Amino acid sequence: MQLQERINAFVKLGDFLRQFSNEVTQKEDNVKHNELFFDGFKHQLKLAKEHNGWFTEENIRFALKSWSDALILDNLNTWLKPYSIENVSPKQVAIIMAGNIPLVGFHDFLSVLISGHHVLVKQSSNDKHLLPYLAKYLEYAEPQFKGKIKFTEEKIENFDAVIATGSNNTARYFEYYFKNKPSIIRNNRNSVAVLTGNETSAELKNLSEDIFRYYGLGCRNVSKLFVPRGYKFETFFEAIYHWHPIVEKAKYANNYDYNKAVYLMSEFDMLENGFFMIKEDESYASPIATLFYEYYDDLSGLKETLEAKKEQIQCIVSNGFIKNEIAFGATQKPQLWDYADDVDSIKFLSSI
Repeated sequence: MQLQERINAFVKLGDFLRQFSNEVTQKEDNVKHNELFFDGFKHQLKLAKEHNGWFTEENIRFALKSWSDALILDNLNTWLKPYSIENVSPKQVAIIMAGNIPLVGFHDFLSVLISGHHVLVKQSSNDKHLLPYLAKYLEYAEPQFKGKIKFTEEKIENFDAVIATGSNNTARYFEYYFKNKPSIIRNNRNSVAVLTGNETSAELKNLSEDIFRYYGLGCRNVSKLFVPRGYKFETFFEAIYHWHPIVEKAKYANNYDYNKAVYLMSEFDMLENGFFMIKEDESYASPIATLFYEYYDDLSGLKETLEAKKEQIQCIVSNGFIKNEIAFGATQKPQLWDYADDVDSIKFLSSI
């Protein structure tokens, strides 16, 4: 299969997903294979919501919109232009996926197939309904994909390389188990934001998207703030208040109530506004409905601190603080070339 044929298939998939990315699902006449797949995917979306309470309609729709925006011809061509993947010798690449947010493993799936390899997918039980159905659509969009995409719930076997994502504990297991295979192993990372006190209300409102989208379950969600000593949080709380309906979601509310009770019983100092808490803490991974913060005395010292902790950090959200920073509100809108853990998966897949 030629690279352009693979690209064209994913463009068609993007067109298909676009129908489901708005508040009102609308069937488009010009989308290929709609008669076979449109109603079935609506059913898969329903199953995904019923199976995982964190996968609300809004969050699934956000994920689908992100991928439909990414899978356009110009984006795919721009992403792939630096690489030589026209004549790759196909290998079997296993992917062990996380399940914290909808379609969280899709970039790995896309990367393997667009590179010309075959893919063996082991999904998380938390996110098992959407991707197999989209894989079937791909096989209709480009019949040459048939036989190149496999899913398994068993122990993965007969593969040449692996991309595996998990917790810190499972990552250590992956590193041992796959030590004789080319691999990308990902573990827990969190994202942080650096505030100076000069942020506009609009920037802080955008930051709330980085904090609350997907309930904060993604590695690109901001889980910690660094603020100048003496920082006043009133403006921050005002800017995020439009997210207060989130506490009406049962799973979020349960976590909020539980974590608040723990903090109160432990007599920890924290600030809260009825749906969200902030707590001074040196850790980077904060519980649901909680954001940690830490004071800094000067930005140069903070840069050194974050450089030393870079293996724990996925994104740094700021304005004019550091190279490769992410703009406020943009963490959950990565480009195709924004690689997880800053590891170039296409380069890796080109080398196996």
